[in-house]
Amino acid sequence: MSHIIDRRKNDKGKSTGNRQKFLKRVENQIKRAIPDIISQESIKDAKDGGSVKVPVRGLEEPSFRHDPKTGKKHLVKPGNDRYNEGDRIPKPKEGSGGSGKGKGSNSPEVTEDEFTVILSREEFLKYFFDELALPNMVKKLMESTENFSMRRAGYTRDSVPSRLNIKSSYQQSLGRQLALKGVFDQKLLKLEELLATTTDPEERANLEEEIAKVRRQASTIPFFEDIDLRYNNFERVPIPITSAVMFCVMDVSASMGYHEKDIAKRFFTLLYIFLTRQYKNVELVFIRHHTEAKEVSEEEFFNSRESGGTVVAPSLELMDRIIRERYDDNWNVYCCQASDGDVWSKQDALECKRLVQEVLLPEIQYMAYIEISNKERESDLWQAYRRVSNDETFAIRHIYEVFEIWPVFQGLFGKRKETVS
Repeated sequence: MSHIIDRRKNDKGKSTGNRQKFLKRVENQIKRAIPDIISQESIKDAKDGGSVKVPVRGLEEPSFRHDPKTGKKHLVKPGNDRYNEGDRIPKPKEGSGGSGKGKGSNSPEVTEDEFTVILSREEFLKYFFDELALPNMVKKLMESTENFSMRRAGYTRDSVPSRLNIKSSYQQSLGRQLALKGVFDQKLLKLEELLATTTDPEERANLEEEIAKVRRQASTIPFFEDIDLRYNNFERVPIPITSAVMFCVMDVSASMGYHEKDIAKRFFTLLYIFLTRQYKNVELVFIRHHTEAKEVSEEEFFNSRESGGTVVAPSLELMDRIIRERYDDNWNVYCCQASDGDVWSKQDALECKRLVQEVLLPEIQYMAYIEISNKERESDLWQAYRRVSNDETFAIRHIYEVFEIWPVFQGLFGKRKETVS
């Protein structure tokens, strides 16, 4: 039995194995701290990793030490000019052993020092989304982010007649005919040479009969045989679906203040980071609306001071138009809409319901509506959307405080347990 020892050095002289063990020990603290990482930076920059402050308590490894009060040990310090080995040194009295110059704290609370753990992008995403999976990821009978297409893969001898490759089959036939004809020609040449040198009448008769037989055989070579036929072969090849687009639709009317926009951005950031784990290329489309709807940049989306009344339906119509103009069936489309629920009229809410149910849901994988409001009564938009919501392709949730973002996100995108019947 052989043993292989990998002695390759880790990047930058650090031990990846030791780092993983360390992260495992502080895993619970990291998971508790990560939901607070979402900050005011760009949504696209939030997926590159981050730093997490972790308390020192619980990180020390167990070790054996001498009791400082009763234990004995031999110690020789360099530069000592007062004591020799074997001298007895009096221990300092209890309570007077410190030599620091800083002031003590009068607070009775127990505090902990903290240190910062810098997480790479892979580590950050692992802790952030280990227990999450995008719902309705399967579109067009896909069970992963792959599509399949039929691709040419040479030739095969057995297939349906419609896939017969005439050129290749003719080449095979021509080669077989030439090979067989060459064999018969060589045999005829030898028989004719023997016939020319033979004088015995009986032997000549036998040779003439054999020559006639070989010529008959050479003339009966079939033009096509089953062994000549070649059919086009096709294989089912997986093609990665690497593109996804996320529509961020937000109400920017006068009722949506800084707090509501902050909640919306945090949720949009989570969804964007989640999508980048599934797809190589994720595009963002920002749509803001009050009485009008328009596509804007991320900076304008969150920071513009323009406001007005609330009319939601034009934003959904704009989203549908953008999908049809820019994104074909190869794109995976997701949408997250954030609003406080206040609409100009009930008719606008009913129009939103119609657009979502009849126009948008057939085109997209998943849509989430987040209502950022602390009002107890249900808004007209919430009541309209509730008739469409099914949690498979369209889910609606309430959020108002920052600490509610993470539980709601987990509820929307948590892994579904398969039921066994």
